[in-house]
Amino acid sequence: MQDKKHIAIIAGGDSSEHEVSLRSAAGLKTFIDAEKYDTTIVVFSGKDWHTEDGCAIDKNDFSFTRGGVKHSFDFAYITIHGTPGENGLLQGYLDMLRIPYSCCGVLAAALTFNKYACNHYLSGFGFKIAPSILLRKAEWLKANGKKLKAEIANELGFPCFIKSNVGGSSFGCTKVKTPDQILPAIEAAFKEGDEVICEGYMRGTEITCGVYKTKDKAVAFPVTEVVTKNEFFDYDAKYKGQVDEITPARIPDEVRDKVQEMTLRIYDIIGANGIIRVDWILIGLRDQKVEGEIVPMLLEVNTTPGMTPTSFIPQQVRAAGLDIKDVMEDIIENAFSN
Repeated sequence: MQDKKHIAIIAGGDSSEHEVSLRSAAGLKTFIDAEKYDTTIVVFSGKDWHTEDGCAIDKNDFSFTRGGVKHSFDFAYITIHGTPGENGLLQGYLDMLRIPYSCCGVLAAALTFNKYACNHYLSGFGFKIAPSILLRKAEWLKANGKKLKAEIANELGFPCFIKSNVGGSSFGCTKVKTPDQILPAIEAAFKEGDEVICEGYMRGTEITCGVYKTKDKAVAFPVTEVVTKNEFFDYDAKYKGQVDEITPARIPDEVRDKVQEMTLRIYDIIGANGIIRVDWILIGLRDQKVEGEIVPMLLEVNTTPGMTPTSFIPQQVRAAGLDIKDVMEDIIENAFSN
């Protein structure tokens, strides 16, 4: 019998979502078929890289030694939410070692990690986005606060969102309702990274769609509708159950088909790999003040979506009637197919 492929599930990282990433890794370990693959969770924390049982990773070749025996990896499933796994740094390292991995490459990862750059790039292909303003830390330190507040108020209006431009939206994200909330929201967002995006509010229904492709098929999962009583889909809504996640979403079939087609198109435009998830706001759905067609507005692209048992992707896989072990096998084996 042929030896099993050894899969590294890489988790942790250096963002506020370190613990969330570890939960995704635990989910993935149960999703990947143990009869076909050996899996080891590898935890990154700064320069400390180690296996789940404490074996140090040799960064020269991404291996570890246990009981005097050296172990290497055939494939890496990256589930770090934030740097260095979501922004292309880890992908470049694995590329140099010729180790295939689960998600997109350096360019697509760097692009999608930067919300402002990604959304404006995709707007050039006809996708509709909210108006936004980008702030960099060096500029922020020199900025006139009163002038900046006026600029944001005039260009974006209220409410608006202020969040890190180079991290997840679970931390440092604020729904701003008055001018006096602008500067504290910017300061909170800068704690998550060196760039901040101020974005106009999109009034509508939030949905999310996961897709993946292999060399011989394209799969679009059922769309999930996100309903929260919180101000927005924040950390408590995502990870403490303060949300209703309805899969399949309560939207017309033609809107579902359009969103799935648009998500697959984004997959091709950015050159994605593995599973991605694209978040949208539907303008005009169940809103009597808006007349005409329902318009999907792009919120953001996520190339390393959460993979806990209750995350969107596993929900959508179940709703599609698929076995997540088969989906994981598709992702892994696609890297080795001709």
